[in-house]
Amino acid sequence: MDSTVTSASEENVWGGGNRPLGASYGKLMMWFFLVSDALTFSGFLAAYGFSRFKFIETWPIADEVFTHVPFFHGNFPMYYVAFMTFILIMSSVTMVLAVDAGHRMKKNAVIWYMFLTIIGGAIFVGSQAWEWATFIKGDYGAIETRGGRILQFVSAETGERLALSEFAETIPDEREKLTRNEGVWFMSEGYLPSYTVTEVIEGLKANTDVLIRTEQISEEGEKVVLDRNASLEKIKDGTLVVEGANLIRNEYGSRLFADFFFFITGFHGFHVFSGVVINIIIFFNVILGTYERRGHYEMVEKVGLYWHFVDLVWVFVFTFFYLV
Repeated sequence: MDSTVTSASEENVWGGGNRPLGASYGKLMMWFFLVSDALTFSGFLAAYGFSRFKFIETWPIADEVFTHVPFFHGNFPMYYVAFMTFILIMSSVTMVLAVDAGHRMKKNAVIWYMFLTIIGGAIFVGSQAWEWATFIKGDYGAIETRGGRILQFVSAETGERLALSEFAETIPDEREKLTRNEGVWFMSEGYLPSYTVTEVIEGLKANTDVLIRTEQISEEGEKVVLDRNASLEKIKDGTLVVEGANLIRNEYGSRLFADFFFFITGFHGFHVFSGVVINIIIFFNVILGTYERRGHYEMVEKVGLYWHFVDLVWVFVFTFFYLV
């Protein structure tokens, strides 16, 4: 008798047709995808953490890099990044409400909460695009030395960072910008920085209030500022003017910092953008009554799982990349 019951139960488990953990096939596959994606993000953040602590003495300070707010001039460290984080977390809240409304078969509530989720995701993606553009453009400028180190400039009186435009000299005929109708075998000209190294050096010599700040971080957690004589001596190592950041150079410090910034935030931004597109598709399906006719809103729940995952990943990115 016991063997008969055991055999029947085993056939029920392994014979197919059952639902592991009470989840549908689609929901289970979404969980598999999220677990694999979580491992990918974990690898990226682990690589970032390793590089960060290996070069911790020269790593840029996030509070001195992400200080911009749209339409406002000034130093607002991390304010806008915190705003982006708040918007994304609130979009996760509205997604929870949309899923709950779907369980109760309230079509209009699902439409409203999914609309708010899409708006929140769009604001985040747009904000991240703006942050990228600001990071790439830069607003101070720096000098790169022969060894690839970055020299920034600060005011001796206030300690605040100075832009090259605030002290660099303009030397007539220091460089010649070719045009298509002038020059021998001229085809095109690449990007030129606003100032040459010579113009920056002459400006440093002429303004006694200007000092050089190196990449090195002191025991107090601040960048080392050289005195006047050391600044005049250090500037002799300058070989290139750097404005903004890209995959090759970074005016804020270590180029590895810029590489990780573009890769990790870009990869996450792609996930958010994909989530917004998927949410829009589901949103219109809800309006058309697709899930009302099916008798359930499981598709809203599945896309909600993806959205919560994206929000959770950003919490880790925000913590490791911006706060630590």
